[in-house]
Amino acid sequence: MSFAQPSLKGRALRLLSTREHSRMELERKLARFEEEEGTLTKALDELQAKDFISEARVIESVLHRRSAKLGTARIKQELQSKGLDAGAVADALAGLQRTERERAQEVWRRKFGEPPTDAKEAARQMRFLATRGFNTEVIRRVVGGKVDDF
Repeated sequence: MSFAQPSLKGRALRLLSTREHSRMELERKLARFEEEEGTLTKALDELQAKDFISEARVIESVLHRRSAKLGTARIKQELQSKGLDAGAVADALAGLQRTERERAQEVWRRKFGEPPTDAKEAARQMRFLATRGFNTEVIRRVVGGKVDDF
């Protein structure tokens, strides 16, 4: 017994059922299944018209999932890699800028919990926060213990 392969729209809906995807992500993931030129575009147009694909929901989802662990720079990079509108990304990131210090403080507290004892440890803690995309000035204040300076 042979089963028919799922349609492009079916594959897209399956991906969308697991998490929000941008149109560009869906195009990237489904391009190899397109047998006839233009069928993927048509399928995604239909899904977008029915609001199954939404940039606003993708942005909201990324912010919800990642903002407690990552800095604004990493989240910006992730949103840009999804091919989202630059204006919508900038608007979303504006709100994150205001909470950058608090978020960095919480990430630092969960990982380290106490101030560094020497310069080597301070550098290690700073690198940890930097790889998570936090602002350099924020990192200095968090690792240096200057929480009330903001």
